[in-house]
Amino acid sequence: MGLKPLLNDILVRARADLRMGVPVVLTGRGGALLVMAAETAGELRYDTLMARGEVDLVLTGRRAETLKARAYDGDVARVMLPDNAGLAWVQALADPADDMRVPMKGPLQTRRGGNCELHRLAITLVKSARLLPAVLVQDLYDPLGLANDENLTVVPGDLASPHVMEMAALDNVVAARVPIRAARNTRLHIFRPEDGGEEHYAVEIGRPDRDAPVLARLHSACFTGDVLGSLKCDCGPQLNAALAAMGEQGAGVLLYLNQEGRGIGLANKMRAYALQDQGFDTVEANHRLGFEDDERDFRIGASILQKMGFSSVRLLTNNPGKIAMMERCGVGVAERVPLQVGKTPENERYLAVKAAKSGHMF
Repeated sequence: MGLKPLLNDILVRARADLRMGVPVVLTGRGGALLVMAAETAGELRYDTLMARGEVDLVLTGRRAETLKARAYDGDVARVMLPDNAGLAWVQALADPADDMRVPMKGPLQTRRGGNCELHRLAITLVKSARLLPAVLVQDLYDPLGLANDENLTVVPGDLASPHVMEMAALDNVVAARVPIRAARNTRLHIFRPEDGGEEHYAVEIGRPDRDAPVLARLHSACFTGDVLGSLKCDCGPQLNAALAAMGEQGAGVLLYLNQEGRGIGLANKMRAYALQDQGFDTVEANHRLGFEDDERDFRIGASILQKMGFSSVRLLTNNPGKIAMMERCGVGVAERVPLQVGKTPENERYLAVKAAKSGHMF
């Protein structure tokens, strides 16, 4: 009994299955669904699904708005697929890459009425798997029988729904000295979520006083900016400027949070970049993909700071959302320290949109 997977383990398995194109089964008081991620669906499994009966494509309200499909359920839309719907057409509904060349994909019929809590859970699962927020679903009348026959992961929706977006507890796995250009007296802490998710890092410079506000930065991972030196954003310069400021003061903590692309993952971030090349701004691109403006979870940063013994910060940020979340999570923000670096001709519009639509303070 002590070896069986717990709810978090089941959710990790479900995310992995969805990323590989394997369906999962969601059960709940409102029925049961067979769920497959539209992005990773293969022809064989798709054809098998369609042969079994009616299939819906569940999209977020954001994506439905772009497609001019009625989202009767508000945040999700259940698009009824025609019997002759091919996988390529379905995936074009999920992915906006070709919207400008082929804008008319309908008319699309959407369902109304009934319980759609499991549909919302399905969208949340694929989002947390860093996939496009679009799922193929089919009603099931013998969910456990099908799951047993096909060896599919079963997610108990009534138990999972309240927890799927909960922040997993973090374990401080290890810390070791790592001299860096900004400061030789630096330690790197590794924090691992108990749900098997991506690890997050804390760069501790010097020996900051736990009884005083620490100079801190919550920095979301940006492969293109931090590693490649992309000029489309200000992330790389912000990272380096924050570390330099901490080095000059002899103390500070930079949290490097693995929430690439405002929490949508690098692949979806590149999709957003491709849409920006078509003329959309960063917020519009996220919405066309089916995401919100910002999908990051800043509670992670507050939790790490508290685990390290800090209760108050001097926060290096231009983002009022970070300040608000720190305060809500019990980490006092004694001062906002502006971080205005990295403006280029290539990112001038991006920064203007962040100010106008996300309230960033430049």
